[in-house]
Amino acid sequence: MGRKNRRLDDTLRRLPPDGSGLMGMLEMEGPAWTRGEIYLVRTMGSHAAVKTYVCPGCNQNIPPGVAHIVAWPKDAGRGAEDRRHWHKACWERR
Repeated sequence: MGRKNRRLDDTLRRLPPDGSGLMGMLEMEGPAWTRGEIYLVRTMGSHAAVKTYVCPGCNQNIPPGVAHIVAWPKDAGRGAEDRRHWHKACWERR
């Protein structure tokens, strides 16, 4: 007999307005301060990293399957245009 892949509770779940529940791919780390500006920071796990990104800290590629940091200015209103993907070590060293 096949297994049913459905939730026990079928009620709809609302995502937080900041997008922190984005398909469970990103884990909220919280705000970080750098150069006098507040950034929102999230960790992207290796299972969720499916594209190649360029780290602004070292200008090297972050290949698919590598866990890394996603950060963007808190007050930015443009959304995805302001997100930057960093190697964890580069973000901590900045």
